[in-house]
Amino acid sequence: MPEYEKAMRPEDITRLFVERSNAGDAAGVAALYEEDAVMAYPPGAQTVGRDAIRALWEKVLANRPRFEPEQPLPTLVSGDIALTSTPPEDGAGARAQVVRRQSDGSWLRLLDQPEFAPPTR
Repeated sequence: MPEYEKAMRPEDITRLFVERSNAGDAAGVAALYEEDAVMAYPPGAQTVGRDAIRALWEKVLANRPRFEPEQPLPTLVSGDIALTSTPPEDGAGARAQVVRRQSDGSWLRLLDQPEFAPPTR
């Protein structure tokens, strides 16, 4: 696997995701996840493991979507675990990720909820 810039703060992951996605780099996107990460995507399903996440992003990025940076909400950190989130500008609800500090001090996604809608009343 090529050497990728590491997320040295939890908030770096979102920036790196946008950069790599817009470059069409599915392997680079997958490198932002732990080996056994769980992603709640596609809607109503789960994608488990870095290899499966890479395969999913290969399909998604084949359509050349364009991602825009989103302003993050404050990060919650407890030791080596952090919760990051962004309110999507498209009004799609919210995005949230649990990230974990690695032994080298970098951060990777452990759980990823890339989109969920607010509850209906």
